[in-house]
Amino acid sequence: MRTDKIFYSLFQTFPSIFFAIIGNQNIDANSYQFVSVELKETAFRIDGVFIPTLETSEQPVYFAEVQFQTDKTFYRRLFAEIFLYLQQNESVKFWRAVVIYPTRSIETDDTQPYRLYLDSPQVQRIYLDELGTVAENSLQLAVVQLIIEGEQTAIEKGRELIFQGDILHTLPFR
Repeated sequence: MRTDKIFYSLFQTFPSIFFAIIGNQNIDANSYQFVSVELKETAFRIDGVFIPTLETSEQPVYFAEVQFQTDKTFYRRLFAEIFLYLQQNESVKFWRAVVIYPTRSIETDDTQPYRLYLDSPQVQRIYLDELGTVAENSLQLAVVQLIIEGEQTAIEKGRELIFQGDILHTLPFR
């Protein structure tokens, strides 16, 4: 997926963007290592996992999934991946999942089996088009929102962002 590669590049180069997206900029992004994980003996692949360099009760493992297409079985696959990962990594005691959608309309309605998790702080769903004023006050989030803009609008907004901060030379996908 094209958007997966963009987010992978962003998260790999600027891990603080992930924590800005989930609204927790108090986390030291440098205390995490971002990796793409392929689970053994299956065809599952988790988009990204933020593994703390030193896991504590305050530093969970974060499972990051970027979902830009409608997928009726998305949550079934997501939770299967997470629980398989937990089964294969017994050291993980504390985890959270973050799902990044472009809009709420992409989300599947097959949520009932996972309602307990979806209604808890264990799983956070982010809708990029709903970041609103939070993105206006954060250059990092404004860059991420360019992904959901139309081509012409994205170019115009991208130019505006370049003038707001000298970010062009630091972007991994020029």
